[in-house]
Amino acid sequence: AQQEQLQQLQNPFGEAPAGYVAGAGRGASSYGGDGNAKPIAPPTGPVGVNPSMEGSLFTGKDDQFDDDDDEADRIYEAIDERMNSKRRKHNDDSNGNNNSGGTSSAIGDQFRELKQKLANVTEDEWAAIPDVGDYSLRHKQKRREDVFTPLTDSLLESRSMVNADATASGQNAIAGMTQVADGTATSTAGYRTNLSGLAEARSTVMTMSLDKMSDSVSGQTVIDPKGYLTSLSNTKIASAAEVGDVNKARLLLKSVRDTNPKHGPAWIAAARVEEAAGKTAHARKLIMEGCEICPDNEDVWLEAARLHPQDQSKTILAAAARRMPTSVKVYLRAADLESHDFAKKAVLRKALEANPNSVTLWKAAIDLEDADDAKILLSVAVEKVPHSVEMWLALARLETYENARKVLNQARKHLPTERAVWIAAAKLEESQNHGDMVDRIVDKAVRSLDKHDAVVMRAQWLKEAEVAESAGAPLTSAAIVKCTVGRGVDDEDRQRTWADDANAASSRNAVATARAILAHSLAAFPTKRSLWLQAVDLERKHGSASSLDEVLEAASERLPRTEIFWLVRAKEKWVAGEVDKSRSILTEAFKANPDSEPVWLAAVKLEWETGEIERARVLLTRARERAPTARIYMKSALLERECRQFDKALELLEEGLQKYPAFSKMYMMGGQICSEDLTKDRINLDRARKFYQGGLQNGQNSVILWCLASQLEERVAEYGAGSANAGVTKARSLLELARLKNAKNSELWLGAIRLERRAGNEKLAVSLMARALQECPSSGLLLAENISTSPRVEQKSKSADAIKRRPDDPRVITAVAALFAGERKHEKARKWFERAVKLDSDLGDSWVKWYAFELDVGKKEAQEDVKQRCVAAEPTHGELWCKVSKAMPNRRKSTAEHLEAAAQNRLESMQKLN
Repeated sequence: AQQEQLQQLQNPFGEAPAGYVAGAGRGASSYGGDGNAKPIAPPTGPVGVNPSMEGSLFTGKDDQFDDDDDEADRIYEAIDERMNSKRRKHNDDSNGNNNSGGTSSAIGDQFRELKQKLANVTEDEWAAIPDVGDYSLRHKQKRREDVFTPLTDSLLESRSMVNADATASGQNAIAGMTQVADGTATSTAGYRTNLSGLAEARSTVMTMSLDKMSDSVSGQTVIDPKGYLTSLSNTKIASAAEVGDVNKARLLLKSVRDTNPKHGPAWIAAARVEEAAGKTAHARKLIMEGCEICPDNEDVWLEAARLHPQDQSKTILAAAARRMPTSVKVYLRAADLESHDFAKKAVLRKALEANPNSVTLWKAAIDLEDADDAKILLSVAVEKVPHSVEMWLALARLETYENARKVLNQARKHLPTERAVWIAAAKLEESQNHGDMVDRIVDKAVRSLDKHDAVVMRAQWLKEAEVAESAGAPLTSAAIVKCTVGRGVDDEDRQRTWADDANAASSRNAVATARAILAHSLAAFPTKRSLWLQAVDLERKHGSASSLDEVLEAASERLPRTEIFWLVRAKEKWVAGEVDKSRSILTEAFKANPDSEPVWLAAVKLEWETGEIERARVLLTRARERAPTARIYMKSALLERECRQFDKALELLEEGLQKYPAFSKMYMMGGQICSEDLTKDRINLDRARKFYQGGLQNGQNSVILWCLASQLEERVAEYGAGSANAGVTKARSLLELARLKNAKNSELWLGAIRLERRAGNEKLAVSLMARALQECPSSGLLLAENISTSPRVEQKSKSADAIKRRPDDPRVITAVAALFAGERKHEKARKWFERAVKLDSDLGDSWVKWYAFELDVGKKEAQEDVKQRCVAAEPTHGELWCKVSKAMPNRRKSTAEHLEAAAQNRLESMQKLN
């Protein structure tokens, strides 16, 4: 059984039939020992089939073939033959025709060895191979085209004249020709051009053209050379595209006119197209045709008048007026064409005869008359056009007071819903100083308009108030505000809304309107501090000294417990030189606020600044008894220090520190008195250290105390208490301790950096600056110091980095401005100084550096301008500024004097650096 399974696996189709040859049925060949193919002998029996399968598969079915089958066979045979021929042709092209017996090979085979040698070609040999090009002579010799020079008409005419003269004299030869024996004419000159003849001909033509345009007076001409050249430059040469667009527009507009010939805009557009194309005559012809077809269209007539000269325009407009006697535009255009006023008046009067109800014509006619004639015309106009409020108001302005009242009353009857008539009546009464009548008229106007259902919004009334103010009627403006500002406003929104209205009016420079709004607001809210402050600010900016005093007095009466109004009023009187009045105001303030520190200090400052030191000392004593505060003790010590009573000042400071131990300014003042005002010895050094140490124990967050203590230790050598190096070391340790207790403080970092620079440790200062900028990267103080202390080659990059970090810091902007000033870029420096003071006008250092810059390179006018602006700003902060203003000798000096002194110090320090 296993053997049978093995045979079945080897021969799955069974035993082959007798005479079977594998592949013989599909045309296979056998190969002999010589390698040549030999056909296989056909078998004697059927090949590849069993004996039981002898015969054809289609035997017995020949009668089933038809003509379609034969045709299909022929088509397939043709296709096979075609494909075989293509394959044979392809083999012949690639391998050669082997059947022909020739020895020729393909071209590629001939270069096979050379292609193999290309692998050994070097880069230099490859680069030396010349480029392929066509070097034949046919490209070198270009055909030269014939050049023909056209002859001018003048040259031809001159030649013809020469020929005529030659013929008249009996000569047979033509100019430029010779007669030979056989009678034929040959050219002797050829095509050679006579250049001198061309030049003479051009000159002749130009002379003839100029002679035609010259007048009868010898040596004169009617040609304007400038105008002639201008006309030549204005000549427009249309391109092909523009000509095509014009033609398209013509066709389109012609279609519109043919479709609707009564359409006037089509005629106007067609005429304008022709005008744009430069064909004015055709445009006039078209528009006149339009006037005939559209005789009732005033725009067509007006366009025709525009296109024609002035004389013809008058004729056209006259025809238009006859055709359309009610056309206002036609009459106005006709009046404009007249050059004399009497002619214009005649045209307009004729127009008014045809159009008595035209307000426009009445206005044009009245504008041409003087006051008396205008009054007559207006009296007629208000009868013809009673609905025109402008006519009534114009007539009222020309009449006397009594007649104007009558006119306005008549206008009110004809126009009961027009608010302009009522406002004009109020202005009329105000012009006669009838202030009580103004309020009555405006109130009656509001009620009358409401009665006749005339809708006037609150914003419109406020706008009318501003207009009345601009017309010089502040009482009318105030009356309008009083009667209308509360219309349509909820009770809970009144204060906010009225405050916003006052600010808006003030921003538009309507001061009287804003004042009236605030007055109405204060009448409704008399105890609102913000409204009183807004009113005070308005009077300070736009009012007078008397109006400001009135507002402050009213505010003090309404809010007696608010010290600011008493103090501002007293200061204004003191500045004005009324010291006694200022004292009386402060006395009243004492009665209303007996324990108020600001009032006590204001009274002390008044006596102090006026030189009444004893009175100031007495006031401070009473203040310490009745209303003791830390500031009062500090001011008392400051007064004694200024009077050089240092021991008394120190006693007051110690007394004040016992009551107010956390007030750091008294520690600072005590240390400064001991270290600067008293003798520099060890005793006073220890007393100063004691003050600073006490201040640091009670308040470690006071940066100024840390800096003052460090500066004191740095100068111990001046007190004979050690060497300078020891002082620097102690100061350095104090600043390091301060930075530990007050992290990320730029002022402490700046103090440490400057300490190292003063000690000559420049590298350590640079290192500290880098660390400081890492800890405080956005500190304007450090960035400005970094710009000013860096080497010149690095200052620009430092400035760019600082501006990128803090673009709105005034210290950085001032440092950049100083950099530009050092580079002699004056205009840029001024712009940056201007930007700095706008960012923070209270920073005195910006003003000091700007003024020093102007003193160095600026003019007198620029210096005065900076000084005046600084005085107006009244700066109080800044290192350079406070160094001068806080000095005891400069305490009573003005802002301008402080600026002068600080600027001089700045210039001296710059000179030392240079």
